[in-house]
Amino acid sequence: MSTKYKFADQHKAYFVSFATVNWIDVFTRNEYRQIVVDSIKHCQREQGLLVYAWCIMPNHVHLIMGTDKMPMEAIMRNMKRHTSRELRKAIAEHPAESRKEWIVWMMERAGKRNPNNNEWQFWQQDNHPIALSHPDMWKQKMDYIHNNPVVAGYVSSPEHYLWSSAFDYAGSKGMIDIIAVGVL
Repeated sequence: MSTKYKFADQHKAYFVSFATVNWIDVFTRNEYRQIVVDSIKHCQREQGLLVYAWCIMPNHVHLIMGTDKMPMEAIMRNMKRHTSRELRKAIAEHPAESRKEWIVWMMERAGKRNPNNNEWQFWQQDNHPIALSHPDMWKQKMDYIHNNPVVAGYVSSPEHYLWSSAFDYAGSKGMIDIIAVGVL
């Protein structure tokens, strides 16, 4: 069995990314991003999720994570399952969501094409966890996460993006409690 893209060592921190099916820009509304933030906080409280860095982009999420309780693959599975249900419901019920029929149709279409799902799919199946084994890797992944909104043109400086831990690393208090690491 391959160890590529698996959580092989529960004592290490991992960089993970997970994206919406077909890279649909769902996280354009604060309400939708807040569902992901709330789920991360729940996993921290109840499942032992450790967060070192994070960022929510319009169609994907980045984390540097660890655990002190549940296995990371279980945390990821639970988080993706919960957020997919909550986000589908939020999209379907949002009174101003002009793309709701299209988004739901795309999720249903993706789910029917994937034998691992029954009716619909919100997230792509993979997480691509990469173990961070030395400081250079930590720095590279932290820079990547925090500069993602800058490269996308949303902000001019990482700490100006509210939906990221760059806010914390700049000395302010962000939305999610993180374990700051000194690799920047």
